[in-house]
Amino acid sequence: MIGEVTVTRVEEQCGPGFTPEFLFPDWRPEILAQHRHWMVPEFFSEADGRFIASIHTWIVRTRHHVILVDSCAGNHKHRPQIARFHQLNLPFLERLRAAGVTPESVDYVLCTHLHADHCGWNTRLDDGRWVPTFPNARYVFSRAEQEHWSGPAGRSGFNAGVYDDSVLPVIETGQAEIIDGRGEIGAGLVVEPTPGHSVGHVAFRLLSRGEEGLFSGDIMHQPIQIYQPDWNTTFCEQPDLARRSRQWVLEHCAERRATLFPAHFAGGFAGHVGRNRDGFTWESAGRGAT
Repeated sequence: MIGEVTVTRVEEQCGPGFTPEFLFPDWRPEILAQHRHWMVPEFFSEADGRFIASIHTWIVRTRHHVILVDSCAGNHKHRPQIARFHQLNLPFLERLRAAGVTPESVDYVLCTHLHADHCGWNTRLDDGRWVPTFPNARYVFSRAEQEHWSGPAGRSGFNAGVYDDSVLPVIETGQAEIIDGRGEIGAGLVVEPTPGHSVGHVAFRLLSRGEEGLFSGDIMHQPIQIYQPDWNTTFCEQPDLARRSRQWVLEHCAERRATLFPAHFAGGFAGHVGRNRDGFTWESAGRGAT
């Protein structure tokens, strides 16, 4: 609960993801030894030599709205460069229904950015066409993201094709709400530009009855970045901006005791950022400090 608002996590998939050396260019093996007592096994699989990554959406239920934050990878999407997202056939919609959410009941879909694993369920395949999965929803994303991925960037590399199959269809049906800069979008939600991981990445702050939650997207992929905030991932397009955005999120959450809702943390999934003399600390919701 954030004030009177309920936040529920619905998982698309969770398991071993990237190796440390691939995900973090600045990775040093001694870091695992230093943090092994809390990283293994929830956040790092020693058997696989890979971080554990969750792909999930956050359901935000206010008094009047049902809101999804990020929509995972989606089914039947052509993603040959990232096998984990390629041609999936997962019961994600069934899991949403089990959580009390039908596609028709969703009022907003908020995308922190437009990478493959954050906007895939924006659409579904229907008789050979990509159509909006949530027919009554407004889809919210930043103008900088839309302009970037609608151009040459969206036709090559790991995110090739995502704009065409997961973003353009909601624009064509008039369901897109494209935003510029910081601002309120209603239901106690505030958009905060947090560029760096992608050019138009945004975070969403949720305010209710004096409490706050912050949906951080890919500002951090793993909780080790709370202890190593200078570490970018290999996917961060603007390294200096990514570090600046990460620092802002950590300072903001620590100062305001805001609940942090990351997109990919496994084990605890959400929690609180604290401070000590060495920097920042992480306390998973319901599981205590790491």
